[in-house]
Amino acid sequence: MSFGNRKCLEVTPENLAISFEFFPPKTEKMEQTLWESIHRLEPLSPNFVSVTYGAGGSTRERTHATVTRLIKETTLKPAAHLTCVSATKAEVDEVIHAYKGAGVNHIVALRGDPPEGVGNKYSPFEGGYASSVDLIKGIKDISSDFEISVSAYPEKHPESNSIEADIDLLKQKIDAGATRAITQFFFENDHFYRYLDKVRAAGITVPITPGVIPILNFNTMTKFAASSGATVPEWLGNRYEGLDDDPKTARLVSAALAVEQVLDLVDHGVIDLHFYTLNRADLVYAICHMLGLRPAK
Repeated sequence: MSFGNRKCLEVTPENLAISFEFFPPKTEKMEQTLWESIHRLEPLSPNFVSVTYGAGGSTRERTHATVTRLIKETTLKPAAHLTCVSATKAEVDEVIHAYKGAGVNHIVALRGDPPEGVGNKYSPFEGGYASSVDLIKGIKDISSDFEISVSAYPEKHPESNSIEADIDLLKQKIDAGATRAITQFFFENDHFYRYLDKVRAAGITVPITPGVIPILNFNTMTKFAASSGATVPEWLGNRYEGLDDDPKTARLVSAALAVEQVLDLVDHGVIDLHFYTLNRADLVYAICHMLGLRPAK
């Protein structure tokens, strides 16, 4: 199979798996945008769609409401995010039971960021799960049937001392019951290829899915990347130079960059891609179209 004039390593639209990430809306307008995006992307038949989760009861409720509606109103398979932040074990377990009762069988288990914000020291909540490893064990104690995804960091977690320490933690999460890892986004694929080599050398065999984020706004993305440990290379900034007041051209640049990145991943035999949609469908839909993915007839 070829994409354009690229020869891909036995990768075809039929064996290419995609997944999308959404976040629960805070306002009525955001909710409308979210569901327009969901319905736009649903016909592409993703492997699953994940819904993010933050600290606090209202956020938990919005996540659960979004996941429940996905089950009731779409053909999509939701993966619900879950963190250890600002909740006791009993409160987290209640959420897990609620997901199980709603028919969710896939959880993205995360430690979560400190309630004070990224950059602050993380401290386990009193009476709560101490880490993502403990959370995974807790999920498995409630039901061994859950599929569990976890995070991975090609450029290391901002709080980690080294890539090697990150990989050791990833191995602990896999040993606790995680079945796949989804990476933080990155803009230079060599980061992912080197990371994957080290992960496999460490004996980790579960799927490692690269996270891809189409750039909706370069300045906003730069701030997001700074807090996430993702490098924004100089060449990437140069592509957007002079486009602060030209959003239409910036969107075209973003589409070209994203397609370039995912085609290179596919050229290297990557058959599983996770898109951080930011609740917007157009760029992601265009990328999937370029990969040969079409709505099911």
